[in-house]
Amino acid sequence: MSKLSTISLLVAALLPPSLVAKSIEGTVVNKAGKGIANASIEVEGTDIRVLTDNNGHFQISGVGLGNKQIHVRAPGFAHLHKALTLEQGGVKNAMLMLNRSPIEVIDIVATPVHMSAMESAVPVSVLSGETLRRQQTATLGDSLEKLPGVNTNFHAKVASTPIIRGLSGPRVLVTQNGLDVSDVSRVGPDHSVASEASTAQQIEVLRGPATLFYGSGAIGGVVNVVDTRVPTDNTTRGEWNLESNSVDDQNTASFNATSGIGSVALYVDAFWRESNDYEVPVPAEIHEHSEGNDNDEHHYKVANSAEESDGFTVGSSYLFDQGYVGVAVEKFNRKYGIPGHTHGDEEAHNEAEEQVFADLAQTKVQLLSEYKFNKGWLDKVNVRAGFTEYEHAEVEHGMIGTTFKNDTNELKVDLLHQPLSAWTGGVSLHYKHSDVEAQGSEAFTPPSDTQTLAIGVMEERRFGDFLVQLGGRIEQVEITASNVPLPSIDAHSHDAEMHDHIGHDSEATKVYAVEHQFTPVSLSSGLVWDFAQNYNLGLSVSHSERAPSSSELFSFGPHIGTGTYEVGALFKMDEHGHFELDEQGIALEKSHNIDITLRKTQGDIGFIFNAFYNQVDNYYYQIETGLYAQSGHSHDHNHEHEHDHASELPIYLFKTDDVVLHGFEAQVAWQLTDELKVDVFSDFVRARLEEGGDLPRTPPLRFGSQLSYQTDNLSAHIHITRYQEQDRIAPEETATDGYTLVDASISYDLSVLNQDLSIYLRGSNLTDTEARVHSSFLKDIGPRPGRSFALGIRGYF
Repeated sequence: MSKLSTISLLVAALLPPSLVAKSIEGTVVNKAGKGIANASIEVEGTDIRVLTDNNGHFQISGVGLGNKQIHVRAPGFAHLHKALTLEQGGVKNAMLMLNRSPIEVIDIVATPVHMSAMESAVPVSVLSGETLRRQQTATLGDSLEKLPGVNTNFHAKVASTPIIRGLSGPRVLVTQNGLDVSDVSRVGPDHSVASEASTAQQIEVLRGPATLFYGSGAIGGVVNVVDTRVPTDNTTRGEWNLESNSVDDQNTASFNATSGIGSVALYVDAFWRESNDYEVPVPAEIHEHSEGNDNDEHHYKVANSAEESDGFTVGSSYLFDQGYVGVAVEKFNRKYGIPGHTHGDEEAHNEAEEQVFADLAQTKVQLLSEYKFNKGWLDKVNVRAGFTEYEHAEVEHGMIGTTFKNDTNELKVDLLHQPLSAWTGGVSLHYKHSDVEAQGSEAFTPPSDTQTLAIGVMEERRFGDFLVQLGGRIEQVEITASNVPLPSIDAHSHDAEMHDHIGHDSEATKVYAVEHQFTPVSLSSGLVWDFAQNYNLGLSVSHSERAPSSSELFSFGPHIGTGTYEVGALFKMDEHGHFELDEQGIALEKSHNIDITLRKTQGDIGFIFNAFYNQVDNYYYQIETGLYAQSGHSHDHNHEHEHDHASELPIYLFKTDDVVLHGFEAQVAWQLTDELKVDVFSDFVRARLEEGGDLPRTPPLRFGSQLSYQTDNLSAHIHITRYQEQDRIAPEETATDGYTLVDASISYDLSVLNQDLSIYLRGSNLTDTEARVHSSFLKDIGPRPGRSFALGIRGYF
């Protein structure tokens, strides 16, 4: 043996095993033994990650000696977690076989533990890639509504937010790269979400322990829009898209690109979209808000449903061996009509100066960074900071009537540790300050200031066939408002025999200064049991607490977007119909949830069955008081006109009750051949008061199927969804008939001048069905669009 070899062995023997760098070489193959190109192989607990070549070969260098966990993933296949032992010679000719998974497995990116639809203790969903591009729309809720367990509150196509298992509004947090999107979409359904799907990389829907890292405002779930505005590498890549849609003459253009030189990475994206009023197949109950076509009795439009949107993002980051740090700036603009919110003379309601529209503008700055430690107990530190300046003006008669503003500062620091007794995870420190105000004739919520300071912990460990996930979070939430009005209103009933005035219009407006402090505590535990090959069972139990939002507490005024006069939980109504300050303490909303999930993870057939039971104490919701008040305008809402009360709004009071929500989600996928696949799904939620009665605007039972045909160049899909009748309704609601939607799409990939292109045609509601969304406040005047066709071209580089 040479002296050099002897010295090398002595050095290797003296150094810790983790510091002796070795390599892993091998091939990733499918069940038939064919190599899989572009499969991702990473060493868990490190930042080492490589891709296979066209033959499935790979080589990983710089790996220390000892036991290593290898994580392998590729589109269309189940993830593989394999233990390898690295000795002096490294590992050569490793054969890693992936089994087919007809349900796509995509990792959640913004959590400290590994989570995906097939491997986590709680149900999660991800929309990405070609599926995201096929399902994306102008609004976030409509883009996500084909995911099991997710519905939309469809607000006449101009706005929508996601409904997760019957919960929405202030209970579903919408984030961008883990930071609050910071708009006012949680205040009312007519307020659009200030986030764009056309430039996103993926959209994640989370429930259970992962939501603890986001705060108590995520008691119903988190929707996280992920993009690469702060790039983590300098590889040159991008995509662009052009599309035109027939139902509303919508034209859309978007692109995003990443590049860089050396240690500097650059990112840019932009989008533009413009549409007219959209067409609906039936005139029933919407004739006052629709335009007819003399040549076609079935051609109608929902007035004031046009939209203009544009925005751009510029980002840059500095890359170094142990991580990156970067910043991105986004400008987002959206102008859209508010159907059912037309003022003045009905004969002139189609004139531009008589229409009411929202003019939204947002500036968002995000700083994202990651620093990886080479030694010590700390593995990495992730820092996310954001500043958002949001303004939303409602313009009527050519003048600004009401303005909503939201200025938010947010900081999240995640400290992720090295494995401690085989536990992995970390601690999250979170600060958020939001200053929200509304000014104008329809400012139903007074200016308020909300400050949150929180610490959260999330850990996981594998015990043989069992994976345990634990989470906890404690917050300090302070809500202050210095000018909370209790206006004098003429509250009266609409009695069939008489117009009964029971209000206190002679009293002066009272003003209060209010400050509330809350300490929500949330805990969660989850277990995944791999009880048989290719099968696992997940169980999650959680206790979550939520501080009420400022709009739920302080509202007192006309909310024209919902056609109601809102009164917050800070006030109460006596037996004479008078409103006064409620001296009782404001309670935390408390949720006790259990989830059971059964999954088949691999093979030609895969499935996910979820069942959940959620008991919520002190649930904040609105009840009808039976009283009416003047809106201050003459609105075209669909109220009873026989008593000439068109300018009045029903008074709704926020109150608390104990409620129960339970239901299921089911998804089965069968890969018939390499090209042909069938997906079947169903979901259902039952939302009721514990003492009897139903919660309003609960989505109905639905089920559907999708037939997909996929080759190297051709992709075709037929999607059929059945929405059942919803007749479990609250007292102020009406039942909604069931309907069936048929959608289809086809795309063809080709290469022109070394440019990868995809030409596609997409058809929606092909049977031109009358479809009214039960969870929509505007279901009577704004049903779903009629038959539509979208033609587009997408390029990749």
